[in-house]
Amino acid sequence: MPERAHTPAGGQAGTGRIADPAYSAAAGARKPIVFAEGLLAALASFVIWGAFPFYLKPIYHVPSMQIIAHRVAWACVLCVIWLAVRGDVGSLRKLFGDRALVGRLAISALLITINWVAYVWGVGHGHVVETSLGYFISPLVNVLLGVVVLRERLNVMQWTSVGIAALAVLYVGVATGALPWIALIIAASFSLYGFLRKIMHVEALQGLAVETLLLMPLASGYLIWCEVMGTGALGHSSLAVNALLVGCGPMTAVPLFLFAFAARVIPYSTLGLMLYIAPSLQLLSGIFVYHEPFEGARELGFVLIWLALLIYAADGIWRARRMRLAGASAS
Repeated sequence: MPERAHTPAGGQAGTGRIADPAYSAAAGARKPIVFAEGLLAALASFVIWGAFPFYLKPIYHVPSMQIIAHRVAWACVLCVIWLAVRGDVGSLRKLFGDRALVGRLAISALLITINWVAYVWGVGHGHVVETSLGYFISPLVNVLLGVVVLRERLNVMQWTSVGIAALAVLYVGVATGALPWIALIIAASFSLYGFLRKIMHVEALQGLAVETLLLMPLASGYLIWCEVMGTGALGHSSLAVNALLVGCGPMTAVPLFLFAFAARVIPYSTLGLMLYIAPSLQLLSGIFVYHEPFEGARELGFVLIWLALLIYAADGIWRARRMRLAGASAS
């Protein structure tokens, strides 16, 4: 799963849009069209992310680290080609000229790699339900990041939602005899990655290109080592498996591009609600397609997580409405 919802560089967090001709007065007639395109782009990106278990299952026999290496390598190739077609390769040179920024992107690259490894390993070893849990609880991890890193203050409703989520995870751990480590690793790495990418204000395509370029020596070196050791999958498997390994690049980059476009042209609140499409699809596939266990402690744990998210969402909607009313009365 790629980065969490964040406003692209130059974006306005309050509206989820940036300056765009579609929102200018002169082009007012195009607003409905662009808004519809944004919704479709967002829906497509979340459906792709939600359906990713179906993509990974046919290559479950390929070691997880090889899949990650192919994901990095082919995503890097696609990003560089895309930038070259756009005539924007120069932006990479500018980014690499900023050592501090490259250092932060190196950290974000490490975090997204941890996220990918946990997700791919979880799907390949029959933990699709638990991977979906990780993405369900990541918004609440974001709240904790705001408290710890940004010194933000939470109201009673927000603390209640975080507390319920924490109790849900603890309950699942005690009742099943093991904490949901895959979900916790996914949630922590996903949230930290999104937080770093948000404060860096780097466009999605350029940011992903730099991250994958930084990881490329490790990924390509590992794939070469696998080939020398006779354990490489690419070129030694069926045509379908080879195509799926190469396709890991587009499956990584394309939904991110669609998401970045959607974030520019539809309200950020709408995008935030749509974000739950992906883990919901993963959860449903884990239960009804792959028949993973979902009863007792797991079921109650998810119910508590959903309750926490509902409380948090309701509080956010109420505060946003209150701010709009206050703004309207002031004007």
